[in-house]
Amino acid sequence: MEAMVRKWGNSLGIRIPAVVIRDLSLKDGSLVDINDNGKEIIVKPVKKHRLSEMLSKINEDNIHGEIETGVSVGKEIW
Repeated sequence: MEAMVRKWGNSLGIRIPAVVIRDLSLKDGSLVDINDNGKEIIVKPVKKHRLSEMLSKINEDNIHGEIETGVSVGKEIW
C-alpha cells in the first residue's frame, strides 16, 4: 500500500489509510513506535499494558528482592 509523504508544519507526515486504522484498532491519539533500519521505516502500534497482564508475568525467575538504597537521610520510617 502506498501513501504520500506531505509537509506538516516543520515536519513531514503520512496519512494512515482507513483499512489499516480499522485492522489495527487505531484511533485519534493512539501511540505508535517509529523506527528505521536504514532502509525501511517501521511503524508499530504501542500496546497499552494492563497491570493484571504485567503482574501475571512475574515468576520466580524474574522477581527480585529488596534493593538497598543506603542509609536514611530524612524522616523515613522503614
